[in-house]
Amino acid sequence: MTNERLQHMLDAAQQSVGPILHGTLLYTIPISLISFAIGLVLAVLVALANLSDYSLFNKPARFFVWIIRGTPILVQMFIVFYGLPNIGVVVEPFPTAILIFSLNEAAYNSEILRAAILSIPKGQWRAGESIGMSYAQVLRRIILPQAARVSVPPLGNAFIGLFKSTSLVTLITIADLFGAAKLVAASTFEPMTVYVIAALFYLFFCSLLSLGQTQLEKKFGKHVM
Repeated sequence: MTNERLQHMLDAAQQSVGPILHGTLLYTIPISLISFAIGLVLAVLVALANLSDYSLFNKPARFFVWIIRGTPILVQMFIVFYGLPNIGVVVEPFPTAILIFSLNEAAYNSEILRAAILSIPKGQWRAGESIGMSYAQVLRRIILPQAARVSVPPLGNAFIGLFKSTSLVTLITIADLFGAAKLVAASTFEPMTVYVIAALFYLFFCSLLSLGQTQLEKKFGKHVM
């Protein structure tokens, strides 16, 4: 490798850091946080509906989970962003990303929460009811706190997966972390160098998330007898 070639690679790497960081802070992190927060709230509702004995609730919930889990995120995104305009409905790129990722987090995380709730012994329900608690009170004060502790590892993994999956938004014209890397790679003609920098950004942020997940698990683990 010549000095000129090496210098060109170093220049490309230097040029990529700013735009990639900008795309991360402006799009990747906000999309991840907003989508996960909305998806988690919806996941609780879907999980409870799925566990309901009433078909009015459990059937729509199961249908929703079936549809979302059975179709790729990219296909869903293209339907909303490129397909809906054909029938007169135009959704901007950022809301499209939030909508699709939130729905996917709701579907997948609802199954995590449903399994966590089912893992709590039924005696916990009966104990709460025996002291006069309503269904909602037992759920809020006894069941959900325990289910939350059980759910921390898989939900943490789900958030890390979401953070990486946001790279798909570059296909609907959002210059996120990966989208910014694509633009820089195209202008510098150094795809290998720029994409390695992008990979290091993903590795750095995902490592931070893993550390946060570990600390959260330890915090919840203190309350385990």
